[in-house]
Amino acid sequence: MNRDERRAFVASHRTAIFGYGRREHGPAMTIVYYVAEGDDILVSTMAARAKAKAVERNQKVSLCVLDEQWPPTYLQVYCDAKVETDLEANVDLAMRIAGLMAGDPMPDEVRPMIAEGVSQEHRVVLRLTPYATFETPPRHVYSADDVNENLRHELGTSLSW
Repeated sequence: MNRDERRAFVASHRTAIFGYGRREHGPAMTIVYYVAEGDDILVSTMAARAKAKAVERNQKVSLCVLDEQWPPTYLQVYCDAKVETDLEANVDLAMRIAGLMAGDPMPDEVRPMIAEGVSQEHRVVLRLTPYATFETPPRHVYSADDVNENLRHELGTSLSW
């Protein structure tokens, strides 16, 4: 994928595996919905959850953006992250993510209920600013005919965002 294709892949999808360093044990991963906003990627979470706490400790995180199709194709994105607490920005993001989940934008009538949920859950925005990607060209087997001398995996490539 070239630069524009990688950015388009991120902008046109909605789910990713969010990876971050834990205080103890190995790295943690969790599936999240996200939205792209310009060059940034926005994730909603509760301030008390491990994702937000981890970003406060270490701003380096990763996303494995998923295409939600089988067989899976993905793009690894490395980001600098920060926590944003502005209530209106959090409500805006929650509205957008609810729309992604539902498959249609949320009507204005549900905004007060979403705002109440954002407030009660002490939600924050994780603003992720990508700086690099890691791409591994997919190789899929759809039938026995695909298993031949041309089915070879390649090494992945680290590319600047």
